[in-house]
Amino acid sequence: MAVTLRHQAVGGAGTSAQHMLRRRDVAVLLPLVATGLWPTAAHAAPVLRVLSWPGYADPDIVAVFEKRHGAKVEITTVASDDVLRAKLANPQGAGFDLVAANTAEIARLVARRLLAPLPVHNIPNTERQLPRFRQLHAIAGIAQGSDVYAMPYTYSEMGLIYDRQQITTPPASIAVLWDPRWRGRVLAFDGSSHGFSLAAMYRGMAPFHIPAAQFGPLARDLVALRRNVRSFYSLPEESLELFRKHRIAVMHANYGQQQLKQLRDAGLDVGYVVPREGALAWLDCWAITRRSTQVALATDWINYMLDPSVSRELTRRQGLANTLEEPPALSGDAPAGAIVWLEPVEDEARRAQLWQRILSGDRPNRF
Repeated sequence: MAVTLRHQAVGGAGTSAQHMLRRRDVAVLLPLVATGLWPTAAHAAPVLRVLSWPGYADPDIVAVFEKRHGAKVEITTVASDDVLRAKLANPQGAGFDLVAANTAEIARLVARRLLAPLPVHNIPNTERQLPRFRQLHAIAGIAQGSDVYAMPYTYSEMGLIYDRQQITTPPASIAVLWDPRWRGRVLAFDGSSHGFSLAAMYRGMAPFHIPAAQFGPLARDLVALRRNVRSFYSLPEESLELFRKHRIAVMHANYGQQQLKQLRDAGLDVGYVVPREGALAWLDCWAITRRSTQVALATDWINYMLDPSVSRELTRRQGLANTLEEPPALSGDAPAGAIVWLEPVEDEARRAQLWQRILSGDRPNRF
């Protein structure tokens, strides 16, 4: 390690004594530098790199963790599972220590050996979770053998949000998204897996196991949806602006009650319903990647996220359920259909490839 000594001449009495003090200081400091004990170099704050979703790690929440643990946290936010996969697959850079992902994505990451087992015994706040979230091996996708790879954090169903001024009777079916009466006043989510699952439910099919022969018909259904929507959105804030600006009548709410809260907080008169076909639902978890060099700090982060003050703030700010307390009854209108928890899909690459063609404007007869 190189040491640069800056020498400044000082006139007047005491100069010789000051020079002697400097020489003694240097004599003391050089061994510290050589042995790596010089504080500026040795105690640089560790960096925790987190791949997350909107609203999961607000700056003030992050700042408390940083101060408590003497660390720096870098948050990267994604708006779709497709982007999350691409970020994790990128071999360049330092990668991520932590990821927030739904159980279907967690199962996929576990199968590809991209996650590290969690030291659950070092996450004491799990004792505060509701009983159904403490039975980790009973939650599909997050455990393998004796190892647990993810910790539940928040969840929501993907219902329909509708403008009560335009649609006075709660929509009973997801067919409303294709209804030509609302052309140009429909919003849907930009995501390949969810898009094909939605189309499958529209046709009464299993949403996660589409037969190869049905991809063409479902792609044509999604072309019809593309022609009926005003836009496909990615972020909840984006959906709020589009809803308000274009007088949207109905939206498939990928972020569920988080979006419902945002729209109502903005003064919009909206209702919320689970249609008779049911609603996809996600359970997002925190997981530590195999690439992580900060496993202990990442474990502290998960424990911090399960602190009552942090989890309750997530619910207060975002309208999302936490895993410590039972949520209030489904806001808005009574649900008419079942909640369908996400599962791994039959062919994510095929869904993604077809989805890009749909968004790019391919005609129905091309599928």
